[in-house]
Amino acid sequence: MEKNAYVRNLHKLCVVVPGLNEADNLRLLYNELVRVLGKYEWELEIIFVDDGSTDNTIELCRKLNQMDRRFQYVSLSRNFGHQRALTAGLDVAVGDAVVIIDADLQDPPEVVLEMIDLWRQGVDVAYGQRRSREGETLFKKFTAKLFYRVLATLSGTTIPEDTGDFRLMDIRVLEQLRNLREQSRFLRGLVSWLGFEQRPVYYDRKPRHAGTTKYPFLRMVRFAWDGIATFSAMPLRLATFLGSILSMAAFAFIAYLVFREIWYKDFIRGWASIMVAVVGIGGVQLLVIGIVGEYLAKAFDEVKHRPLYIVRQSSLASASPIIPFRPAPSTPMMGERLSVGTKEENHSD
Repeated sequence: MEKNAYVRNLHKLCVVVPGLNEADNLRLLYNELVRVLGKYEWELEIIFVDDGSTDNTIELCRKLNQMDRRFQYVSLSRNFGHQRALTAGLDVAVGDAVVIIDADLQDPPEVVLEMIDLWRQGVDVAYGQRRSREGETLFKKFTAKLFYRVLATLSGTTIPEDTGDFRLMDIRVLEQLRNLREQSRFLRGLVSWLGFEQRPVYYDRKPRHAGTTKYPFLRMVRFAWDGIATFSAMPLRLATFLGSILSMAAFAFIAYLVFREIWYKDFIRGWASIMVAVVGIGGVQLLVIGIVGEYLAKAFDEVKHRPLYIVRQSSLASASPIIPFRPAPSTPMMGERLSVGTKEENHSD
C-alpha cells in the first residue's frame, strides 16, 4: 500500500510514564494528560512505572487508580534505572499506538496530538525534537549535542539530535522493540535501529515542574557510554589503531637508536626518555585494557540472562509479580496484553 493511501483509526492510546520520586509531579501530570488526551473518541490508558521511589509516589498511584481506572501503575522492586523502567511499561502497554513521556512535565502533552496526526497519515514513529531547552545549562546543551554527533560518527545508526525518549510508536514498532532484550538499554537508539518510517515533531521543552533531575553528570556520562558501546565497536577499533601506531613508532625509535649507535657512536643514555616511553605506553595500554574490559563486562551481563526488572506490585498484574527475562518473547496480537506471570510446562518422556 502506498504511503498516505489510507488514514489510520485510533481506537486506543496508551501513555507510558516512567518515574522516580515524582509525587510532586504525578497528580498534575495525570490532570494534564487527561485534559489534553482524554476528551477524544479514543480510549486512553496511562501506565505509570514507579522505579523504586522512596517518597509517597506509590500511594498516590493507588489513589489515582481507584479514582480513575484509566490510570494504571507498575511498581518495581527497586530502582532499576530509567530505561528499564520504561521497558517495564512498554512490555504491558496495549493499544494502536503507544506514547512515551517523562513525568517531569518538560515535554508538553499537547505535542502528542501532532504526533497522532502524523501517525494517522502512516508514520510509524513520531519523535519529539527540541527546538529549545529551557532551564538547562549551556554545558548540558553542549554535551548533549556533542554526544549525538560522536554517536553518529562512531555507529551506523542515525539517531536524530536533540531528541529524548518522548515519542509515539505504532504497535507494530513496539512489538519488534519488545524482542530486543539486551541488558544495556538505550531505547531511543533501539527504536532508530528498527527502521520503519520516522518523522520529527518540533517543540520547545519546558523547565522541570518540580523535583530534581534523575540524570546528574556522572549518570549522564554512563548513559552516553552505554549508548556508544551498545551501537558501535569503534572504540575497540580505535584502540587497535592506536596500539598499531604506537608499535610502529616504537620500532621506528629502535631503528633510530641503532642507527645512532652504528654511525655516530653516541647512544643516548638517560632516564628521561625511558620514563616518557614507559609512562606513555603504559597509559595507553591501561586505556585499551579498560575499553576491552567495558565490552567484556557488557558481554558478561548478557550471558547471565537476568531479568531486566522485577515487579513488586501492579494494578495490571494478577499473577506472579515477577516478569521473567525472555530472549525472544512472542509479540501480542492487537489488543492483547502481555502476561506478567510465568507459566510452567510439564514435559514427560
